[in-house]
Amino acid sequence: MLLLSKYIKFLVSRLLGTLIETVVLWVLSSYVFFSYTGEYIVAPTISFEIVMFINFIISYYWIWNKNISARNAKAFLTRLGVFNLSAIFGFAIKMGFLLLFASIFKWNVVYCNLLALLISGIVNFLLAEKIVFKKRAHLPVIDGYAPVDDQAGLTV
Repeated sequence: MLLLSKYIKFLVSRLLGTLIETVVLWVLSSYVFFSYTGEYIVAPTISFEIVMFINFIISYYWIWNKNISARNAKAFLTRLGVFNLSAIFGFAIKMGFLLLFASIFKWNVVYCNLLALLISGIVNFLLAEKIVFKKRAHLPVIDGYAPVDDQAGLTV
């Protein structure tokens, strides 16, 4: 049930993100960029990064807030970095499908983007649930030393 609740929140936040991304993409591809590269590569990249940050804030404070045990600037920025990497992976999937749909169907970039977002959205949810916001035990740092996993030799 908790996973379903997270998925519903994820869908709501990503629908908002899709709306924002679509508007930004439309503005950029209609009024700023006029070449193929600008319209189909640069504009989607810019709109993606804007929405990535908005989605991270929503995910961090609303969807997966109970999975976050350490709340400090370092933990926040680390998760933001991992979130951005996972989003870039999802973005690569989205761009692949966007370009595929554009070449096959000859549709407008906005329609190709919406269809590609449906596919990449599933990947993004799974990455957020299983990697970015995976619940970790909060282990205190004592006298500047973090606990170490003896078997792996890694700091926990």
